[in-house]
Amino acid sequence: MERKHKRLATPRAAGMAGVVFAILMAAAIVLVRIALPGGEDGANLDAGQRSGIRTALELVPFAGIAFLWFMGALREQAGPAEDRFVATVFLGSGVVFVATLFGAAAAAGTVLGESRQSPSFGSHFAYALLTTYAMRMAAVFIITTSTIGRRLGVFPRPLVVVGYLAGLMLLVAGTGVPWSEMVFPAWALLLSLNILWGRRPAAAPPTAPA
Repeated sequence: MERKHKRLATPRAAGMAGVVFAILMAAAIVLVRIALPGGEDGANLDAGQRSGIRTALELVPFAGIAFLWFMGALREQAGPAEDRFVATVFLGSGVVFVATLFGAAAAAGTVLGESRQSPSFGSHFAYALLTTYAMRMAAVFIITTSTIGRRLGVFPRPLVVVGYLAGLMLLVAGTGVPWSEMVFPAWALLLSLNILWGRRPAAAPPTAPA
């Protein structure tokens, strides 16, 4: 019975972690986009933009932790039925996404120390890491997660289709579509709400008379 309760708690953990990640990631992206809309020189940022970057940098570590929890809880649901090839790509893309996200945050942090006389390498580097490399790893993660959900039959068909479309958009669009990186937290939020909505614990069966 104890083992059963642990299995039932995992979907809720995945859903809650996904919601936390989606909110924090979306907030960090909005703050960075407002402060560095096109990878502008950090030397030209005003006090409000620098404050926005500081806030985003404080949110990113917690978003990364929530994403790792979200990824682990999702993988636990596959159990022995998981495909090793797809699972390897799933894990690899998720870990590389977090590493790239942290790299982008570290590069954005250098913007805060730039003076008006220094060149802005950090802002361009952070912009490229976030919008090009991190988002393409996010695209691979979305596609593999949708594939796992489709094969196991745990995701509704519309959610699988949305996942494939979101992944292809991030994979192909890159920096060509403004604010395209918001697709990833939006997908994570949609998936998490589906998990929380569809995995409500069933009512306890009536006890048989002795």
